[in-house]
Amino acid sequence: MRIKPRWLILGASAAAVTYSLADNKWNVNAIGIVRFGRAAYTAAAISADYKFRVYGRQMPDDPEEVKYLWSSAHRRSAERLLDLAKANKGVFIKVGQHLGALDYLLPPEYIETLRVLHSHAPSSPLQDVLQVIKEDLQNDTDKIFKKFDPEPLGAASLAQVYKAELKTGEIVAVKVQHRDVLPHSTVDIKTMEVLTQIAAWIFPDFKLLWLAEETKRNLPNELNFIHEGQNADRVRSLTADCDWLMVPKIYWEFSAKRVLTMEFCEGGQINDLKYLDEHNINTKEVCEKLGLLYADMIFNHGFVHCDPHPGNIIIRKRPRDNEVELCLLDHGLYTTLSDEFRYSYSQLWLSIINSDVDGIKKHSIDLGVGEMYGLFACMVTGRSWESIASKDGITKVKLTKDEENAIRKNVGSYLPQISDILARVPKPMILIFKTNDLIRGVEAALKNQKSMYSFMTMSKFCTRAVYKERRKKCDTYYCYFKYKLIETMTLAKISLFQLFLWLRTVIDPVLSIVL
Repeated sequence: MRIKPRWLILGASAAAVTYSLADNKWNVNAIGIVRFGRAAYTAAAISADYKFRVYGRQMPDDPEEVKYLWSSAHRRSAERLLDLAKANKGVFIKVGQHLGALDYLLPPEYIETLRVLHSHAPSSPLQDVLQVIKEDLQNDTDKIFKKFDPEPLGAASLAQVYKAELKTGEIVAVKVQHRDVLPHSTVDIKTMEVLTQIAAWIFPDFKLLWLAEETKRNLPNELNFIHEGQNADRVRSLTADCDWLMVPKIYWEFSAKRVLTMEFCEGGQINDLKYLDEHNINTKEVCEKLGLLYADMIFNHGFVHCDPHPGNIIIRKRPRDNEVELCLLDHGLYTTLSDEFRYSYSQLWLSIINSDVDGIKKHSIDLGVGEMYGLFACMVTGRSWESIASKDGITKVKLTKDEENAIRKNVGSYLPQISDILARVPKPMILIFKTNDLIRGVEAALKNQKSMYSFMTMSKFCTRAVYKERRKKCDTYYCYFKYKLIETMTLAKISLFQLFLWLRTVIDPVLSIVL
């Protein structure tokens, strides 16, 4: 009896599906084609939504109604992306977190919807966690740890963290990679590449390929916890002078590619105002130290933490002396800034401080954004162009609630230009955007926008960086001391304005009571 080819094809297909299901513990959601199909459907739904319900319709005359149409489309699309991230997990959650951290760069509907992924990512079952520990550390959990809390402290895109106690009595945090992340990573990255290329074809004004390229480039390092531990050791060494910063010690004998055991750091999330109030922690000191941390990384060392969000920074009173201490977590991804990039960025920042529009234009062009220097400066500072270009500049013009609301409302109108800038700039610049947004977000959560502590700190560090570089090129004592004098005067100007802001915080409450 001769078997027809179509029955052979059906039989082979059924065998392949059965094998794939068995290999994924009979979890249909874990099959590559299912994950790809889910992502393709989401991308098609978002594309159709924008194309037919926004771009393809006659816009009403009422500006408020137009804003409502855009806002509704953004909200629906963000919710679809959130559902996709929760269903596919792993890399998709990582990308969702990345988008959710681009405050002031994406419409608020995306930020508000996707930000939940920073603290409420889906978790893996304990059985899978114990299996990963056994496979990587070649031993059962009860042979390694005296105690191992079965409830995770938190779950993230690629891993989740547990509290445990070593046989020696030391309390540790154990980071364990989700069991399915590594096997799915290749298919997920390819899926993202295909979908972003399709999106670029449908919406040529939106440049999204950089997102897939960045994820593809960075993911192998993030999936290797040995690399993360080495980053932690390096940044601990670089920041040894910052006695208010804790980078958890790595226990290398209990760490491997998918398991990282580190010193346990107990405290509250840096933007948790209730925790800070309960523990009598000064919010201004917190903002100042956060600005110092990232300014030091960017301008002094050029070795910068690439995942700046509040969940990765713990604040606490140090047990030994009750001093306020920041604990920096999640060292899976760092970037090294070139001297050329740091100098260009420092020059841009100095031009912004001085309201030097020609300088802003020149150094923005150096960083690849062409004639979109105005929007670029707004993205860097989180301020309006009117404030940046004003005679007094943003060092003296305070950020008002009206200005902040206007920025958030108008950001959706500039999405094509913003995506174009993100595609053009050197990739470390995207990290700078995320860092700036983290600092602004923390200051807002702790009600410290008016103090401008982080802005002043960044200004001082970039001033030193610029004039240090200029002095290197001097071949006479006159040139050297000229730039040293200008640097000193600029720093003095910043310090005087900082004193003025401090006096305002002291005097304003008194005046409000008297008047």
